[in-house]
Amino acid sequence: MKAGQVLVLLAAAALAGCQSMSNGPARATAGLDATSGNKTMGEVTFEQVGDKVRVTAQVIGLKPNQEHGFHIHEVGDCSSGDAMSAKGHFNPYGKPHGPQGSEHHAGDMPNVKADAKGRARLVAELEVVTMTSGPASIIGRGVIVHANPDDYTTQPTGNAGARLACGVIKAG
Repeated sequence: MKAGQVLVLLAAAALAGCQSMSNGPARATAGLDATSGNKTMGEVTFEQVGDKVRVTAQVIGLKPNQEHGFHIHEVGDCSSGDAMSAKGHFNPYGKPHGPQGSEHHAGDMPNVKADAKGRARLVAELEVVTMTSGPASIIGRGVIVHANPDDYTTQPTGNAGARLACGVIKAG
């Protein structure tokens, strides 16, 4: 084998090794659609950043100047009018409900805070979830915006109230 062929084979092997290190997408999105009788909608993106997942959310149609609970739910199913088809908070490790930085469900995220026009933007880094395969993968799960703020203490939901909008997390 010639030196050029060896270099090509080594480069191909290195690229294959890099591809096998990533078991999931680098980016995912969820379009938020309003539940029955609501006007809330938006877009959520997730990006793997080292060992954390950065979530960026843009939401409109919220109650002005109010915080709203924001969670990843077990199932990526928004087919019911009230989004109860998305089931409960994503909690693969059986942890109590709580805020980032303490024990919490994998799906617990910071509240979104609406401005005077009912628009909210959130950028946060999530510690427990991943975009790779495995029990903490968020791909195919649901994202919910709630009517009330999450109090981070009431078990298991944070007393966040009705579901205003629902989306499914999709790779790409």
